[in-house]
Amino acid sequence: MLDSQDNQVAKRDRLNPVVFFSSATLIIALAVWSIIAPTSANHTINLLLGWISEGFGWYYFLAATLYIVFVVVVACSRFGNIKLGPEQSKPEFSLFTWAAMLFAAGIGIDLMFFAVAEPITQFLAPPEGQGGTNEAARQAVVWTMFHYGVTGWAMYALMGMTLAYFSFRYNLPLTIRSALYPLIGKRIHGPIGHTVDTAAVLGTIFGIATSLGIGVVQLNYGLNFLFGVPEGLSAQAALILLSVIMATISVVSGVDKGIRRLSELNVLLAILLILFVLFAGDTIFLLNALVLNVGDYLDGFLGMTLNTFAFDRPVEWLNSWTLFFWAWWIAWAPFVGLFLARISRGRTIRQFVAGTLIIPFIFTLIWLSVFGNSALDIVLNGNDAFGEVAMNHPERAFYSLLAEYPWVSFSASLATVTGLLFYVTSADSGSLVLGNFTSYLKDANSDAPNWLRIFWSVAIGLLTLAMLSVGGVPTLQSATIIMGLPFSFVIFFIMIGLYKSLKIEAFRQDSHKGSLSGLLSGRLNDERGQNRSWRQRLSRSMTYPGRRQTLRAIDEIYRPAMKEVAGELERQGATVHLTEGVIEESGMPHLDLHVSMGDEQDFNYQLWPRRYASPSFAVRSQRVDANYYRLEVYLLEGTQGYDLMGYTREQVINDILDQYERHLHFLHLNREAPGANPQVPDEQLGHEG
Repeated sequence: MLDSQDNQVAKRDRLNPVVFFSSATLIIALAVWSIIAPTSANHTINLLLGWISEGFGWYYFLAATLYIVFVVVVACSRFGNIKLGPEQSKPEFSLFTWAAMLFAAGIGIDLMFFAVAEPITQFLAPPEGQGGTNEAARQAVVWTMFHYGVTGWAMYALMGMTLAYFSFRYNLPLTIRSALYPLIGKRIHGPIGHTVDTAAVLGTIFGIATSLGIGVVQLNYGLNFLFGVPEGLSAQAALILLSVIMATISVVSGVDKGIRRLSELNVLLAILLILFVLFAGDTIFLLNALVLNVGDYLDGFLGMTLNTFAFDRPVEWLNSWTLFFWAWWIAWAPFVGLFLARISRGRTIRQFVAGTLIIPFIFTLIWLSVFGNSALDIVLNGNDAFGEVAMNHPERAFYSLLAEYPWVSFSASLATVTGLLFYVTSADSGSLVLGNFTSYLKDANSDAPNWLRIFWSVAIGLLTLAMLSVGGVPTLQSATIIMGLPFSFVIFFIMIGLYKSLKIEAFRQDSHKGSLSGLLSGRLNDERGQNRSWRQRLSRSMTYPGRRQTLRAIDEIYRPAMKEVAGELERQGATVHLTEGVIEESGMPHLDLHVSMGDEQDFNYQLWPRRYASPSFAVRSQRVDANYYRLEVYLLEGTQGYDLMGYTREQVINDILDQYERHLHFLHLNREAPGANPQVPDEQLGHEG
């Protein structure tokens, strides 16, 4: 929920100057330093990398394991049924569109880069054991799947469900700081919150720059392969400029148009590439290898997850692979998490986690298995030259694989277009998210202004070019490991904040069980205290009130009932606000009773007339309008799913008191919980949105 400061800030979308100028200054300074003094920058990066690798290698392994355990436990627990948004919210995008966008944002062109290069490298130079054997070939693709597997997607899921939960359910800003509200309260709007968001911006932009740097190098070779364009920094700078222009056009178009359409096209072209290689190669072998890889991955997952190679540490291998990938996933987590939150409103935590962990990984698993095993098959059949190229020049690996099949011009052109789309969908999503991180937005569905998105699109391109000028892809990898470390600590605080808030949700559910049912408090009694007859009850269930009937009921029954309750609460010493607004869509009034609870969570009871098409089975003897209205009750968590139309004033009063007693019982449970902190987001509205 937005507090008073945010309500003032969020009347319009505007820049967050502290986060923007601090992060932008640091990024531009690092980029300029890298371009002017590449030797000094490279030396410093390598120095920091050695320190982190030696001292924090074990930490990266442990942190990645705890992240995935937390996400799975939350999704499988009672918290999994909680919606990422008000109870009445529904998913905005279809399953295919949602999966396409989360895949395209969560995995960039690096999937093409490593799909061939990593299996070959793990085959020829594995972390342990002898290279070039059948056992090494069997484990090569499994290591690649492990680095692109559910561990990394769990980091995305953790950030995504946290941001969506706090933003769409409690109206907090769609930024990283919101997850710390249960821990530090309104101080998230001060220096601590600015620091957290700045760290997220720095980690994010380096993670994106790494992916885009890898993509530029590979696309440069693809253009050389197809058209003879020379490889080098000049061509790569031109590609960066082209991608910045395309990303800018896409990101300005917004999520619904640019990013959505590019993501869908991206996935379809990727599927076409998979099918081409699958059927152009040894199809039976590839299908057998796919099943084998899945089995080996599932069988060895736990051991690989915590394998720090303590007795014989392959330091260079760890820096190039597992440590790099874990830091990379962490660096991307704020970016992808915010984007996933932005497109996942209305799904439950369990649906969100299951979709994020399973859908893109299935696609990734198939992609890596088909391309990785195709490359291994070529090397095992005696083409050592191909293996050397894939290992020592990874940007050439994918195109070199396609050259082994017919119609190489077609497949290489398709790969280039697919890679460019991978690049653009990562860049435009990144620009959108970085803009949101550095803005005050009026609501969670808003996005940063176009000029700010364009700035971040250019900044990503500039940083990518700077890192490539220092030392190419290895420097980008090293910088990612360094920048991912600070934010990895923030993620643990985010986990604590989310868990505390989810416990409050559990108390709210328990409070419904521990308070009186509306049936026992008189909902079926009329104003004279007499039971309603079954005929009256049947008449109510078969009535479909139109606009005039609903307005009359609000004037004669519901508004007076809420005024009566508000007046009595005030006489009892409560601080009460009874307000009325107008629903823009229908022009109907909605009523809001707000009771202040001091430092604890306020009580909010709303009545919203919701318009629906009249059913075909409505009784023909009655005059039924084309539309009818349900007068639905909304609380903090959204709609309660029942209709008050047709009830008397006394029954409406009883319903308000039922919900008020439940809220008091919820506050009691929250106070009595071990280690409870009663300060939770106040002034929260169970808004219609």
